[in-house]
Amino acid sequence: MNEPAPVYCANHPGVETGLRCKKCEKPICVKCAVRTPTGYQCRECIRNQQKVFDTSQPYDYLTGFIAAALLSGLGSFAISLIGFIGFFGFFLSFAAAPTIGIIIAETVRFITGRRRSPALFKAILAGVIAGALPMALFQLFNFNAFGIAFQAIYLFISAPTAYYRISGIQLFK
Repeated sequence: MNEPAPVYCANHPGVETGLRCKKCEKPICVKCAVRTPTGYQCRECIRNQQKVFDTSQPYDYLTGFIAAALLSGLGSFAISLIGFIGFFGFFLSFAAAPTIGIIIAETVRFITGRRRSPALFKAILAGVIAGALPMALFQLFNFNAFGIAFQAIYLFISAPTAYYRISGIQLFK
């Protein structure tokens, strides 16, 4: 009786395996296999599959960054106006910051034509942070403790909110 010849991993020729990529049928070892809901795939097939979802154009990075920076600058200014209210302003800033983050994300999503890519999401996040920095530095140089606190609240809440909203990451399903 003939035993089948051993099959070796395409990436690790010294490792015998019984796994194959469900998409390209390439032999893969446990280290190379990526578990998906429908079976194992090689990293190359996963990478190619993810590229299909990267639809951003080169100009989207600049327009997304600029739009996010301008809107974040306006949001940061609005938060600084809340700072004049005093202690009650803390409650308003905790409510306003995520709302501003959502407005930024949805506006930038509209401006970029709903195109997507991880690099675009990072450019938009950088725009949100860059747009808030002038007002934060202004508050810092004026030694306005409430203003600095409000800007910190704004940055720590609105930037992640905008990023998660634009990238489609869901923390809770």
